Amino acid sequence: GKRHSVFIDGEGRLSLCGSEAGFPGLLGHGEGATRLNTPTRLPSKLGGERAASVSAGVGHSLALTADGAVWSWGDGGFGQLGHGDSQDQRQPKKIDALADRRVVAASAGAVHSLAITADGS
Repeated sequence: GKRHSVFIDGEGRLSLCGSEAGFPGLLGHGEGATRLNTPTRLPSKLGGERAASVSAGVGHSLALTADGAVWSWGDGGFGQLGHGDSQDQRQPKKIDALADRRVVAASAGAVHSLAITADGS
C-alpha cells in the first residue's frame, strides 16, 4: 500500500507494518496501533482460516482466505470495505455480502475493492 505492507507467513497468518497516518484501522491491530516499524502479526485469526492472498490499497486492505472468504479493514469512508456502510474497521472483518460465493481473487484500490468469484462474476 501507500503507507503500509501486508505479509503472509507459511501458516497463512498475517503481519503488517507501516503507518496509519490519516487512515484509521489501516494496520488492523485495533485501537492504539498507529505505527509499526517492523512486521507485527495480526491478533485476528480471520475466523480460523488461513490467508491465501492479500492486497494492500491506499487506505485499506483485503485478505482472501483459503475457503474463499474475503476480509477487509482500514478506512471505509467511501464504502470500499464492502460492509454496506462507510465505517472504518480497525481489525479485519469478514465481508458478509460475499459469504455465499467462493471468491478466487480480490484487490484493494484507492477507494474501491474488486473481487472475482469462481463462477467469474
